[in-house]
Amino acid sequence: MQKRKKPDPIQLNPIPDGNAVNGTGATETNLEALQKKLEELELDEQQRKRLEAFLTQKQKVGELKDDDFEKICELGDGGSLDQSLKKAGKIPEQILGKVSIAVIKGLSYLREKHKIMHRDVKPSNILVNSRGEIKLCDFGVSGQLIDSMANSFVGTRSYMSPERLQGTHYSVQSDIWSMGLSLVEMAIGRFPIPPPDAKELEQIFGLPMEGDPSFSEASTKPRPPGRPGSSYGPDSRPPMAIFELLDYIVNEPPPKLPGIFGTEFQDFVNKCLIKNPAERADLKQLMVHPFIKTSEAEEVDFAGWLCTTIGLNQPATPTHGVGM
Repeated sequence: MQKRKKPDPIQLNPIPDGNAVNGTGATETNLEALQKKLEELELDEQQRKRLEAFLTQKQKVGELKDDDFEKICELGDGGSLDQSLKKAGKIPEQILGKVSIAVIKGLSYLREKHKIMHRDVKPSNILVNSRGEIKLCDFGVSGQLIDSMANSFVGTRSYMSPERLQGTHYSVQSDIWSMGLSLVEMAIGRFPIPPPDAKELEQIFGLPMEGDPSFSEASTKPRPPGRPGSSYGPDSRPPMAIFELLDYIVNEPPPKLPGIFGTEFQDFVNKCLIKNPAERADLKQLMVHPFIKTSEAEEVDFAGWLCTTIGLNQPATPTHGVGM
């Protein structure tokens, strides 16, 4: 694979003493310069838009810095996790442990430092790179929180929490639902609503799944005739109408991981996907969950997995960075 062109170094708001003004000093002109530099890279349209959105948000919150462009360019070489999922078919539990840590830290950073919520957590908005870094991106739909609440109806509807779909007040708990749904999707290799039946799971994992209590309740209910549009798995049904999907999210039991996964991972996801946001786990509770503590302690070569999966050259010194 041809090595990507490294951009020329640039300065933001140079001043007479040779330093650069960071933070609120970043101007529209500087942002435009960064966006033009993106054109030098071999990025697809989705990657370019996400990186532009990331730079724009950094400017809005006063944190557009001198070295951001080089960092962003490094971040872009692995694309997003939806692309990795298409290549891999499904993503291993240990890898998803590292992803979970990164997403929780990213959401906590947004909430605690800037009082904003992400509002569009999904695999295509989790960027990864060959150095093992995992970052939340696409802040075009992020908004300022007023008393920790929000009323607007933006983002990708299929990943929205039940309270958002019903048009009620929602908080940062909605991002936690979206994270849980994304984790199930990446673990089983297809969007989990409606839930896969035993036959589908046997196709995915190559193991008998009859009698698995984790999905028996949902699988006995009549299922809509369509499939979710983002499915990567073996489901051959026609696409599900969006109103059917949204109705299912609001009125049916939330998805679960099959019993093939570890009990800590299953419990973590279950706590993310509680339909009542008041009962759903919050960021602080999730950060001390046994699944996260185990994942933090585990040595996992995320960079090696990613590079092998999507065909990237791995740097000599991966950084294993997570978060924002």
